[in-house]
Amino acid sequence: MSEPLASRIRPTHLKDFVGQKHLVAKGKPLAEAIEKKHLFSFVLWGPPGVGKTTLARMYARNLDAQFFELSAVSAGKADVKKIVDTESAKPKILFLDEIHRFNKAQQDYLLPFVESGDITLIGATTENPSFEVIAPLLSRCRVFVLHELDEASMSQIIDRTGLKLDAAAKEWLITMASGDARQALALLEATEALYESITKETLQEALQSQHLRYDKKGEEHYNTISAFIKSMRASDPDATLYYLARMVESGEDPKFIARRMVIFASEDIGMAQPTALVVANEVFRAVETIGYPECAINLAHGVVYLARAKKDRSAYIGLRLAQKDARAFGNLPIPLRLRNAPTKLMKQEGYGKGYEDYPEKGTNLLPEKLKGKKYFRG
Repeated sequence: MSEPLASRIRPTHLKDFVGQKHLVAKGKPLAEAIEKKHLFSFVLWGPPGVGKTTLARMYARNLDAQFFELSAVSAGKADVKKIVDTESAKPKILFLDEIHRFNKAQQDYLLPFVESGDITLIGATTENPSFEVIAPLLSRCRVFVLHELDEASMSQIIDRTGLKLDAAAKEWLITMASGDARQALALLEATEALYESITKETLQEALQSQHLRYDKKGEEHYNTISAFIKSMRASDPDATLYYLARMVESGEDPKFIARRMVIFASEDIGMAQPTALVVANEVFRAVETIGYPECAINLAHGVVYLARAKKDRSAYIGLRLAQKDARAFGNLPIPLRLRNAPTKLMKQEGYGKGYEDYPEKGTNLLPEKLKGKKYFRG
C-alpha cells in the first residue's frame, strides 16, 4: 500500500512547519522546548488537521526519544503497559491521539507512569482538555492551543504537494477544508487517483464519491446535532435514534452527544419530568466509564427516554428573561430584608429586618424596580 499524501509531505524539521507561529516561531514555547531539548508532558488542543501529530513527532525526533503512538479510540491499559515495559535507554514519549476518548479509569492508570517519568505524555485533542482530561493528569501537562490554519498556510501546504490545480480549484479546496490540512490533502489525493486532472469540478466529484473523515467542525456535524435535538424536542424517538446512529457511525465523541442530552433534559423537559436530568446525567457517567462501542447502547436508552418525555421549557425561558433584566438593569439594590447582617451596624441599618423563611405568597422579594415581574410561568 502506498504511503498517504499527507504522510509523504509531512515535515520533519521545525523550519518547514506551516502555521502555529505563536508556538513554533523563534523564541516561542515549542520552538524553545525543541531547541533546548526540554523533556516534559504536554497536551496539544486544537481542531483537526492543524499539525498536532506532526509537532509531536518533531519533538520526539529532536529530543532523540523513543516515540510511541496510540489512538485513544482503540487503545487501552494493556497498550500503555506494553510501552512501560519496553526496555529503552532513551526517554519514552507516548503520543496519545484523541486523549479525550480515554475514560477516567484509563487516565487514572496512565497517571502514575507520567508522574514517575516512565512515560513523557503528549496528548492530542479537539475537545477542551479542562473537561476531558482528569485534573491530576492535566496538572502534570502544559496545554498548547493550536488554531485553525489560515488561507495562506493552507495554500502553502497545497503547493508543497507538487500537484497541479488552477486558482479556482485551489480557492474552492481551501474554502471546503476550513483550515483542516488533512482534509484538503485527502481530497487532493482522491481526486488525483480518480481523474486525470484536478479542477474545481473533479474535486467536487471526488468529494461526493469518497468517504472522507467526519469533520467535527464542519456543516454536517452541526446539521446532524441540530436534527438530533429537534427530533427529541418533537418527541420522535425514531428520528432521534436515526440521527444518533449517524453520529455514532461517524465516530462522534459520545461525551459530546451525552453533554447535549444533559442540557436538553433541563432546557426542553425541565419541570414536566425533572427526573430526566437524573437519567441524562447517568447516561453521561456511563459513557465516561464504558466508552465505545458499548456506550452507544446507553445513549440509545437515554435518547428514547428524553424523546418520549413530556416537554416544559418554563424554567429555561424564565432564566433567559431574568438574564435579560440582569443585563439591562445591572446590580439593582437587593431588598434590605434579604440582605445578610453579620454585624451590629448592618442590623441597625435595617439589613435582614422583617425577613421570614416562609413569607406569604405574593410577597415581593425582587428589587423594587422589578416588583411584580414574572419570570417563571409554569
